[in-house]
Amino acid sequence: MKSCLIVDDSKLIRKVVRRILESLDFAIDEARDGREALDRVRAVPPDVVLLDWNMPVMSGMEFLHALRSEQSLPAQPKVVFCTTENDIAHIRAALDSGADGYIMKPFDREILQSKLAQLALA
Repeated sequence: MKSCLIVDDSKLIRKVVRRILESLDFAIDEARDGREALDRVRAVPPDVVLLDWNMPVMSGMEFLHALRSEQSLPAQPKVVFCTTENDIAHIRAALDSGADGYIMKPFDREILQSKLAQLALA
């Protein structure tokens, strides 16, 4: 079973994404911000991280930079930004920083499943 860490400060978004991913047979963990997410990844690295851009404590980009510099992980998880930031500069910055994908909120099951399939996770 593939695993996913959902990182978003919105409880509603986490709940909706959890339901979609559970229907796709993913084991789910959640975090409210980048710092909490980094702790969870260090404890149990997921196959994929779905990451919001704007969060308190540690933003999505700060998390991504910290994650990609982690030396202790057995393998780096795939990272997909799920955000309302839709301009080319944000998308390019995310991909240049090591994100594996980018999808816009709001998204549905088909969009998420398609992105995961592109990353060989669905």
